[in-house]
Amino acid sequence: MADQDTFPCQVCGEHRKQSEVVPAGSVHASIADVIRKEYPAWSREGYICSADLNRFRAQYVREILDREKDELSSLEENIIQSMKDHELTARNINVEFDRQLSFGDRVSDRLADFAGSWIFITIFAGVFIVWITMNAIVLVFRPFDPYPFILLNLVLSALAAIQAPVIIMSQNRQEERDRMNAEHDYQVNLNAEMEIHQLHRKIDHLLINQGERLLEIQKIQLELMEDLAKKTG
Repeated sequence: MADQDTFPCQVCGEHRKQSEVVPAGSVHASIADVIRKEYPAWSREGYICSADLNRFRAQYVREILDREKDELSSLEENIIQSMKDHELTARNINVEFDRQLSFGDRVSDRLADFAGSWIFITIFAGVFIVWITMNAIVLVFRPFDPYPFILLNLVLSALAAIQAPVIIMSQNRQEERDRMNAEHDYQVNLNAEMEIHQLHRKIDHLLINQGERLLEIQKIQLELMEDLAKKTG
C-alpha cells in the first residue's frame, strides 16, 4: 500500500515523493505531445516522475534537432534544384539564332559588315580617284566617261540601290536578335527573382522555426535548472 505522501507516476506507475514528481498540468505542451504518443492515456490531471520527464525532455530535444537537420537538407536540395533550373533557363540565344540563318542571310550580313568597314571606304575612294583620273587626265581625248562622269553616277546609284536593302536586311536581323536577347534576359531575370523570393521565404520560415524551437529548448533548460535547484535546496 502506497504512502499518502507519495504520488503515482502516469508513465512508470511507481509511487514517488512529492519532491520527485511534477504535476502533469505544468508539463510543457510540446513535451506532453511527445508523452502522449507513447502513452495515449496521458492525463493533465496526474503526475509524472522527474526521471521520466527528463527522459521525454531529452527525446523532445532530439526530435527538434532531427527536424532541423531534415529541414536543412531539404533546403539544400531546393537550392541545388533551383540552380539547376536556372542553368536550364539560361542559354546562348546567339548560337540558336545563327543556326536559323539561311545562306542569303549570311551573305547579306557579310556584305553589310564589309560595306561598313574602312576597307570598303578605302577601296571605294581608290576606285573613285582612279576613275576620275583616267577620264580627266589619261584618256583626255577619248574618255569612256567624260565629265560630268554620268556613268560613274550611274554606277554609284546602282551600288547604293543594292547596298541599302542589304544593310537594312542585316539591321532587321540584328534588331530581331536584340529582341530575342532582351526577351531571354527578361525570362532569366524573372526566373531568378522568383527563385530568390522562394529561397527568402524558405529561409525566413526556417529561421522562425529555429527561433521557436530554441525558445522551447531554453524553457526545457530552465525547467531542468529549477528541478536541480529544488533537489539541491
